[in-house]
Amino acid sequence: MADIPRNALSRTARLAGLPLSAAGRATVGLGQRLAGGDRDAITARMQQRTAEQLFQVLGTLKGGAMKFGQALSVYEAGIPEEYAAPYREALTRLQNAAPPMAPRVVDKVMVEQLGRGWRSRFAEFDDTAAAAASIGQVHRAVWKDGREVAVKIQYPGAGAALKADLDQVARMAPLLGLVMPGVEFRPLLTELRARIMEEIDYVAEADNQRAFALGYAEDPEILVPRVVASAPKVIVSEWVSGTPLSAVIRSGSREQRDLAGRLMTELHFSAPQRIGLLHADPHPGNYQLTDDGRLAVIDFGAVARVADGTPRILGQASRLALAGRHDEVLAALRHEGFIPAGFDPDPRMLVEYLIPFIEPLRTPTFHFSREWMQRQANRMGDFSSDEFKIARRLNLPPSYLMIHRVTFGSIGVLCQLDATAPFRGIVDRWLPGFATDDDEVGDGRSA
Repeated sequence: MADIPRNALSRTARLAGLPLSAAGRATVGLGQRLAGGDRDAITARMQQRTAEQLFQVLGTLKGGAMKFGQALSVYEAGIPEEYAAPYREALTRLQNAAPPMAPRVVDKVMVEQLGRGWRSRFAEFDDTAAAAASIGQVHRAVWKDGREVAVKIQYPGAGAALKADLDQVARMAPLLGLVMPGVEFRPLLTELRARIMEEIDYVAEADNQRAFALGYAEDPEILVPRVVASAPKVIVSEWVSGTPLSAVIRSGSREQRDLAGRLMTELHFSAPQRIGLLHADPHPGNYQLTDDGRLAVIDFGAVARVADGTPRILGQASRLALAGRHDEVLAALRHEGFIPAGFDPDPRMLVEYLIPFIEPLRTPTFHFSREWMQRQANRMGDFSSDEFKIARRLNLPPSYLMIHRVTFGSIGVLCQLDATAPFRGIVDRWLPGFATDDDEVGDGRSA
């Protein structure tokens, strides 16, 4: 593929066809049920076919559709097993693969970004892409000083494709609700749209990577490759080799799973406190386990700025919930704007709603599994449950939306890994407000 398809009609037609196809299947399914077919079996077939078509289209379109598919993939662990199995492999492919650009297009972009003599900057340059993803592809090369490097090149037309895709994907919330019941997709899509559009700015991404590389330069367990050179649509950084997290999820050893889970958790909670940034794209394609046991982080297009660190209220509310101080949890969350005026939920039910975030902290280690994630998804997807009723009334302030999504997405990856992680010890070390006895409700930020 020489370019991302930019024709708005052709791209929109593929995406728009998804809900239309789903509606047709629903009509057929209704007819089968009226004719005496087994309701559960018919529903399962409808959901399977909808999911298969959804991920097939997202995976072939690149751009915003594929970026959304990657973000969606972290929730795969919460899908009931009977629905998840048929398209789990498609989700894994979606995290790492897309049709590559032709060599002549690569040369054109490199000339535009690094000048006509761009090849003189390299001792070697492989014209065949080593990896292709949603809005760019990576080539292996050797820099003129002998360092092995990865050259990330943005697809021509990525910006236009992103906008066209995301405008259409935003209309797909009802369809996505059929595939993953219990996930509230409208606010997720809105927030993802804003973050994904930022990812076409490779200048900003290179700056993000430089900040992470500096902050973790001496870290013995987390590896961030240094940026060698950058331009608006090209990033050259040090090459890292390792086992992709998708491979660990598929067939990794128990040691690899637990190590990856622990290091992902360490990165998630430590980065806001160490460098004022949150790595905001926790899908497995962005991580590798190196041979010497480090977690390599290889994509920094999505980063949230938290200059004062993680908001203190999150650690404070978690600690109070663990201590059974339900009324104080309610007061703290109300103070921060999570509970709107006029809404008075039962404090115990409110804490029950927080179980996915609280339960892993009850013991020194916690086993994140698909079964556990599915129980949480089923509980939250039960429209008659007290937790669901509370969730519908809660407010998520905009400043917390990214943190919430990334935390939940990271938990999803831990469950895909089937990792046992010392979650509480890491939270105790890095999350402001969790390990202190200061219960005064303040401005929600770390000091």
